[in-house]
Amino acid sequence: MSKPRIVVVGGGAGGLPLVTRLGRKLGKYGHADVTLVDSSSIHVWKPRFHEVATGAIDADLDAVDYRAHAQLNHYRFEPGTMTQVNVEDQTLTLAPLHDNHGSEVLPERQLPYDYLVLATGSQSNDFGTPGVRENCLFMDSRAQAERFRERFLNACLHANYEGKPVSVAIVGGGATGVELAAELHHAVSMLNFYGHEKLDRKHLQVDVIEAAPRILPVLSERVSATATKRLEDLGVKVRTGVMVAEATPQALVPKEGDPINADLLVWAAGVKCPDWLGQIDGLTTNRINQVEVEPTLQAKGHKNIFIIGDAAFLIPEGEERPIPPRAQSAQQMAQHTARSLQQLIMQREPRPFQYKDHGSLVSLSNYSSVGMLMGNLKGGNFFVEGWLARMMYISLYRMHQAALYGWPRTIMLLIAGRFNKLVRPRLKLH
Repeated sequence: MSKPRIVVVGGGAGGLPLVTRLGRKLGKYGHADVTLVDSSSIHVWKPRFHEVATGAIDADLDAVDYRAHAQLNHYRFEPGTMTQVNVEDQTLTLAPLHDNHGSEVLPERQLPYDYLVLATGSQSNDFGTPGVRENCLFMDSRAQAERFRERFLNACLHANYEGKPVSVAIVGGGATGVELAAELHHAVSMLNFYGHEKLDRKHLQVDVIEAAPRILPVLSERVSATATKRLEDLGVKVRTGVMVAEATPQALVPKEGDPINADLLVWAAGVKCPDWLGQIDGLTTNRINQVEVEPTLQAKGHKNIFIIGDAAFLIPEGEERPIPPRAQSAQQMAQHTARSLQQLIMQREPRPFQYKDHGSLVSLSNYSSVGMLMGNLKGGNFFVEGWLARMMYISLYRMHQAALYGWPRTIMLLIAGRFNKLVRPRLKLH
């Protein structure tokens, strides 16, 4: 009897921990063939893209190489972008793979599966706003974050030579926009330290533009108010209740009021899943291409297809809102789906997924962190900020590393990172 073929599409916060666990539990002992499909060759934790964008971390040092990780954890890595799923034949189609010069490296391929897990994540939603795709920078991938870093460093170099300020306008007052705004101030302080004598935080103008009445609208009012004050103390201009109607090469045009001019325009508002998810026959999707799933995370009508992370739409029993698109949701879904696939291979039915909200933390660079944690204290949650919140925020990434490497290797990476800081600049300068 042939081994079950498990294919996971997407190596993000959910997909990579999932194949790691499946490889260790099933692939290592020959109980299943586990394959990861991703368009990139490396993994960088998405909540750290704002640090990649400012050079606060070097993605080359912080990245996980899929092929090397696959060899250590008993799964296979298949590079490519999925374009189609045939649920009847149980095959998925990968687009041709090209190099940086446009030459074809691999042709279009068909990949068969017995169990399919879609962990494709989400991307920014421009809501069809004119000029956004042409004129704004995004933070949906490592490549986009590094494109911003290159543009930002060049703008700072020019501003230092001319003795003029640097301006950045960020659309979206969610975690990405807020964290990027704070990180930019830290980056400028570091650039001043590394030779940009005419450039300091007084010469940095950052606007955070949010259509809702407050930033971080999905979090509590106390978290939002604290984050707003911290940003304003840094010099960030927080504009709430502002709807952007158009983006030009050097300005954002709101529906009401004057254009907001800036050297760099960033779009970090709203999310949606890849368009091809909404085009798969047999899957039920919503307006942002999320796939509706059963409580077990199986796609409705398809027991051998699981959806995890941002791509899954599920309103838990007794709740009014769906499970939020966060890294902690994806990680919990990955653990549950790994157990479910093991149960299915043993001819057992999977159990319903139970999401546990542990709260949310927002990093304000080295200056502070703020958030709300869930627990069994009075009222069920408590507010944290300052160094305690900062340490908790950092620990989330260490837990992600532990899921990929185990704690011994994670501790070694932590020690290696400390040594790197002794010999490398505190900001990636190229």
